[in-house]
Amino acid sequence: MKEPNHSKRKSEHIDIVLNRKVTGTGITTGFETYRFIHQALPEIAFSDISLETDFLGKRLKAPFLISSMTGGTKKARRINRNLASAAEARGWAMGLGSVRAALEHPETADTFNMREVAPSIPLLANLGAVQLNYGYGVDHCRRAVEVTKADALILHLNSLQEVFQPGGNTDFRNLLQKIEDVASALEVPVGVKEVGWGIHGELARRLFDAGVAFVDVAGAGGTSWSQVEKYRSRDELRFQAARAFEDWGLPTADCLRDVRSLTPEGTLIASGGLKDGVEGAKALALGANLAGYGRSLLRPATEPAEEAITRQLERIELECKITMFATGIDRVEMLKGTKRIVKKERADR
Repeated sequence: MKEPNHSKRKSEHIDIVLNRKVTGTGITTGFETYRFIHQALPEIAFSDISLETDFLGKRLKAPFLISSMTGGTKKARRINRNLASAAEARGWAMGLGSVRAALEHPETADTFNMREVAPSIPLLANLGAVQLNYGYGVDHCRRAVEVTKADALILHLNSLQEVFQPGGNTDFRNLLQKIEDVASALEVPVGVKEVGWGIHGELARRLFDAGVAFVDVAGAGGTSWSQVEKYRSRDELRFQAARAFEDWGLPTADCLRDVRSLTPEGTLIASGGLKDGVEGAKALALGANLAGYGRSLLRPATEPAEEAITRQLERIELECKITMFATGIDRVEMLKGTKRIVKKERADR
């Protein structure tokens, strides 16, 4: 049976992200510009370090999120099940890929149904915010949550991707009001995320004022979706134009600092190019409530069994705990906002 167009697109996305160079050029996450102040006498026991934290009223074993990636195909189902099973075992939260596929093609709904392998962790459904300008409303958002048995809904912002995506939806007018309408009507928390170019402090403040429960800054330095869509384009003009945006976006660390300065109490997720537990610890120290990992987890999640991805999550946790030990911090709550992280120039002096 021929794959529907949305399934073909999702399959292409997976293959391109796994096999092509899709990270931005000339831009980084910004985390490399920060350094923890090493504590030669940490005055804590490594065995006492706890990564536990709360998110959306649920207790997590670690302050980490598997970021929204995929769904809608047979391959995506296996990836999602591996990710969900590992997240359940390690006590991480998990975001799902855009559930639009399941709403428009119900036969793909099973590729998003992860609750049976992840009964206790926070699961986040996901839809493109721009769909609110293309016939979607509160009922569609509610259905996305019901189909996935999710604890919350993410509305993602991907304007630049839509410009480069063949047949993309590029009418982003008056979306803030529609996001506010969804946030006020839905029975579960609604969050907003970028897809890799970053959310700055002023926008985050407006989103929180509109009733959004959490913001994922999803900054630059990791996957660039203009580069992903470049490889799918049959339009030579857009293919050439994508090269001009290789360094586009706001580095994740910069987004985090800016958003936290303007929204001291808002719930923040930091994703966008994170690769290891040291960067996760830096994200938390700079103000995030959770650190999110995406493409760095994708390849091990494609393995037939879940052991590879579970080991990857364990590695990130270990690296974070070692960072906390070397910084003299034994609780996540103490890591958030610590003064034991500085810009590298200061640390080097």
